[in-house]
Amino acid sequence: MDAFRYPARVLTLTNLRKSFGRHVAVEGLSLSIARGEVFGFLGPNGAGKTTSINMAVGLLTPDSGTVDLDGRGPPTTPSVRAAIGVAPQALALYDDLSAAENLMFFGRLYGLSGAALAARARHVLGLVGLEDRARGRASTFSGGMKRRLNLAVALMPDPPLLLLDEPTAGVDPQSRNNILDLVRTLREQGRTVVYTTHYMEEAQKLCDRVAVIDRGRLLALGTVDELITMHGGRSVVRIERGTEVRRVETADPMLELPAALADRATTAVHIDRPDLESVFLNLTGRSLRD
Repeated sequence: MDAFRYPARVLTLTNLRKSFGRHVAVEGLSLSIARGEVFGFLGPNGAGKTTSINMAVGLLTPDSGTVDLDGRGPPTTPSVRAAIGVAPQALALYDDLSAAENLMFFGRLYGLSGAALAARARHVLGLVGLEDRARGRASTFSGGMKRRLNLAVALMPDPPLLLLDEPTAGVDPQSRNNILDLVRTLREQGRTVVYTTHYMEEAQKLCDRVAVIDRGRLLALGTVDELITMHGGRSVVRIERGTEVRRVETADPMLELPAALADRATTAVHIDRPDLESVFLNLTGRSLRD
C-alpha cells in the first residue's frame, strides 16, 4: 500500500465520553479521520467500537466531548448527518421488500425522488453485484447478498463519508471479495471509509491507518507498518530437525538462516513475522472476551 498523505480532516472526535449507568463505554476518545482514507477501527467485543460509531453518526449523544464532520458541526444536525452513509452490523433491511424497493424506500428518506431515485438505485445495485436480483425479496437472499444490499443502502445518498460496521461478517468468499473491491473503489473515488472488522487480514490489506481501542480507550493509532513496528513484537524462526522443533525469537530473522541451513540435520525452516493480529493481541490481551 502506498504511503498515506494525510489530507484534510473529515471526521474529528475530541475527548468523547459515554457511559451507561456505572459502565463507562468510551473514555477520552480523540482521533481525526482524513479525507479519502480507509480508516480501520479495531477492538475486542465490548471495547466501545459500536458506541463510538453511534456517536460519530449522531445516534448517541456524548456525555462530553465533540464530534465534527468536515467543519460543519455534529452529526446530530440533520443536514450534517445526511452526508454520512451507514451500513450497520445489524442488517437494516425490510425482508418483505425487494432489493430495489428497499433502495427506493431509503432513497426517499434521503430526499431522492423520481428518475434520479430510480437511476441511483440501479447504479448501486450494479456496484454490489445485485442488478439481476433487483426484484427479488430480501427474505430470499443469502447472508452475503443481504450484506451487499445493506451496503447498497448506505451508498444511496452518494455520501462522502461511509461507516461500515463489520460489513463482511458471516458472508461467503465471493461476497467478501465484492465488498473489499468496492471499498477500494470508493477510496479511489476520494471517499472516506471508516471500517470496523474482526478480520485482521482485511484491515491489514485495506486500511491506510488503524485505531485499536479497548475498554473505551484508544490504545494505538497509525499505519499498519507503524503499528507492527511498535507493537508487533519479534519474529519467530522455527527450525525443524525431524520431529524436533526449535523456536528462536529475533528482531532480524535473516541472521538465523545461515547457521540453520548449514546444519545438515535441518529439515525445514519457517519464519513467522509479526502482523496486525500480533499487534491486536499484544495490545488487548489473549484472554477470551464473551
